[in-house]
Amino acid sequence: MKKSFQLIALVAVALLSSCSGGEKDKAATGKVEEKPRVKLASVTARPVDQIQEYTATVQAEVKNNIAPSSPVRIDRIFVEVGDRVAKGQKLVQMDAASLKQAKFRLDNQEIEFKRTDELYKVGGTSKSEWDAAKMALDVQQTTYKNLLENTALLSPINGVVTARNYDNGDMYSGGNPVLTVEQITPVKLMINVSEGYFTKVKKGASVAVKVDVYGDEEFEGKISLIYPTIDANTRTFPVEVQLANRDQKVRPGMFARVTLNFGTQDHVVVPDLAIVKRAGSGDRYVYVYKDGKVSYNKVELGRRMDTEYELLSGVDNNSQVVVAGQSKLADGVEVEVEK
Repeated sequence: MKKSFQLIALVAVALLSSCSGGEKDKAATGKVEEKPRVKLASVTARPVDQIQEYTATVQAEVKNNIAPSSPVRIDRIFVEVGDRVAKGQKLVQMDAASLKQAKFRLDNQEIEFKRTDELYKVGGTSKSEWDAAKMALDVQQTTYKNLLENTALLSPINGVVTARNYDNGDMYSGGNPVLTVEQITPVKLMINVSEGYFTKVKKGASVAVKVDVYGDEEFEGKISLIYPTIDANTRTFPVEVQLANRDQKVRPGMFARVTLNFGTQDHVVVPDLAIVKRAGSGDRYVYVYKDGKVSYNKVELGRRMDTEYELLSGVDNNSQVVVAGQSKLADGVEVEVEK
């Protein structure tokens, strides 16, 4: 009888232990299955300025390298770097020895042709002899003209001297030009615009230009040239922007930012806290909340506007997106929303 009582007591203890262990297991299981807590933000579509910024280096409207066509000694350079020059102004005098010789030969050839021409008129020489004399004269005239242009070097434009590579008395032997003259009123900037904007870029349209050296000061530019083809590798096309630069504040080589405004479009705008970057790629995602669960939506970003992002795709209008608690989320997970 005593043994039976002890057996019953042992069974009771075992049952109690089993119940107690089960409650502990449930409690432990409850902690694992606790729903992630998130904060939400309601987002809607609204008109967003379609602004695109491009970087460019300022270029001269025209750049001319001043040099003779053949090696010759430099007699005198009349200008220095930074000097403003006018079209047709004499910039460099090269050695004139070859020019003097050419002038002597031309004078003799003109005399010879005049004699042949007079004889031809009275029948004293043949047409072929007259033609040969005329050709010889034309050759000497061309030679003299070419030497004249390459002895006195003139500026082909109104501009500024931006480089001087030789001194008086140096022998010019090719390579670098004697001088470089650039037209800086106006200047131009070349930008590469995405293919999607090809039909929206218009010649003559105004654009905003900022030059880093002048901070937030804004200059007005005009689209002066649109290239007619698309680069198949970059899916972009070149656009030339012209800046009047009447005060010549903007100089070639400066770093500039060109802003094009393509009007407005209605796009969903989300807080920047909603954007999640996928590790190992450049893809961006947003968790969208619906009916107690979140979905992992890949998005295409547009403009950043202070603490918000324009979305070009990925999130529907009038959605709710997660702005806090994303680290514990996965696609399709049930969540608890914090008030």
